[in-house]
Amino acid sequence: RTDDAWWRRTAAEWKRGRGEGNRRALRALVRSGTPPGVIAYRGGEPVGWCAVAPRDAYPRLARSRVLTPLDDRPVWSVTCFFVARPHRRSGLTARLLRGAVELAAARGARIVEGYPTDLPAGRKLADAWAYTGFASAFGAAGFREAARRSRTRPIMRRAVRPRRPGGRAA
Repeated sequence: RTDDAWWRRTAAEWKRGRGEGNRRALRALVRSGTPPGVIAYRGGEPVGWCAVAPRDAYPRLARSRVLTPLDDRPVWSVTCFFVARPHRRSGLTARLLRGAVELAAARGARIVEGYPTDLPAGRKLADAWAYTGFASAFGAAGFREAARRSRTRPIMRRAVRPRRPGGRAA
């Protein structure tokens, strides 16, 4: 998936790398040893993905009027998901979020933030546009709304205790 690469690159970089160039950039990030997120498996097969990294790894967030930082505290950001069609609407997104929080905490995060969609009751969204997740999944994973600068795009946060290697709280 190159959705994560979209957030990590400026508009000009994304346009120049359209297609294979953006996939190469994401593969290079993975090869660098920096995990760009978490993967969910069922029966040994990958079925879901959640991108998480320090907010400053995502230049697109810095340029967004709706998603500008709430304060000067360092946060980790959850920017996108992919869940294979047969596994959607099964709670997998909330489980991916919990895994993303654990990864961020293991790397010293104190706050994890996400930018899901929150639609009015009864309004549907095509699956292709659900890549930032839904507010309900963030709520199920312990996130709370911290701000809302757009009717459909809350900023949701979860405070975490940084973890030392081995899983112990710092």
